[in-house]
Amino acid sequence: MTVKSIKMSRPQDPHRPFFPFGNPFRMMSPKGSRLSPKLVSLLADFEETLAERLRKLMPKDKDDILNLSWMRLAMESLCETHNVIKDLITELELPVSDWDEKWIDVYLDISVNLLDICIAFSSVLTKVSQGHLLLQCVLHTLDSSSPTQFGRARSSLDNWREHISSKNPRVESCRSILDNLVASLDLPKVKNSAKGKVLMRAMYGVKVVTVFVCSIFAAAFSGSAKNLLELNVSDTLPWAPAFSALQANVNAEVRNILSSGRATVLNELEAVDGSVKKLYEVIQNEVDTVEEELLQKTVLDLGKRADNLSQGLDHLTKAVDGFFKIVLSGRDALLCNLRATGTVPDILVGRNVEPVRR
Repeated sequence: MTVKSIKMSRPQDPHRPFFPFGNPFRMMSPKGSRLSPKLVSLLADFEETLAERLRKLMPKDKDDILNLSWMRLAMESLCETHNVIKDLITELELPVSDWDEKWIDVYLDISVNLLDICIAFSSVLTKVSQGHLLLQCVLHTLDSSSPTQFGRARSSLDNWREHISSKNPRVESCRSILDNLVASLDLPKVKNSAKGKVLMRAMYGVKVVTVFVCSIFAAAFSGSAKNLLELNVSDTLPWAPAFSALQANVNAEVRNILSSGRATVLNELEAVDGSVKKLYEVIQNEVDTVEEELLQKTVLDLGKRADNLSQGLDHLTKAVDGFFKIVLSGRDALLCNLRATGTVPDILVGRNVEPVRR
């Protein structure tokens, strides 16, 4: 079964397993390369760790979904998972010189797409963070005693709303990047290499989780369900039950949020937007007709929520940047090894070795 079995946001499709690089369990069959006890143990440990990370991502409450804390946790979990795959490669004692050319080409393609989508995510976070300056301007303006303070504050609030609602060109490209990442699940078949089969099966798990997290982020940042993916995996994989439960829970709530008509999707941003609306109503009138206590309470509420948003954005930005660096360092290390060993001709990876720009 090919990658075409994966559909974008079509929950009506029957759930069925797919095997993107053939049946991942053929490695356990009597035919072909048999796994040694050490390889079986390495794979089992890796997959159990992956399952545990997925269980930790299960939201305790639906309000936890699409808040910045949960998104940071998801990105940090992704960072840990990608670091572990590097450790597994070391433990497998599988140097780059022993890699099949198709594995290398797939890895380089995947890394480019992950770097691209990280850049898109970072651009969204930067944009929302820039809006914090407008809110600080509002708070500073209302702290003065100028007779024109309300007019200037309303202007800044209008600018904030326009800034937050404006389209981000980078986010618009997420759909095509997600399509490429889904295609990356169609990993090459492995013949006559027990270590290679372990690596490909482990990489399959990493890629599935990576695509899932990236699709949630893309849907949240774009406000569009078209970026939400439904990935079907065989329930015989040790981590599949945890993944399927997590995906069903999170995707269902994300769809509910996206169809609710909310102005913004992120919980903290929605909270700020609610405070902005309340403050806007309060300062619609002349300065001398507004109740001072109500004004101070509304301003204080906006300040607290804006600070909460800003702090959450800072943490999530660091997590996304950390993931970017992990992917980039892994890519650079592979390219350095390729150049040092001369095992892969430049023509094979020529389209993949250009510098990545943020």
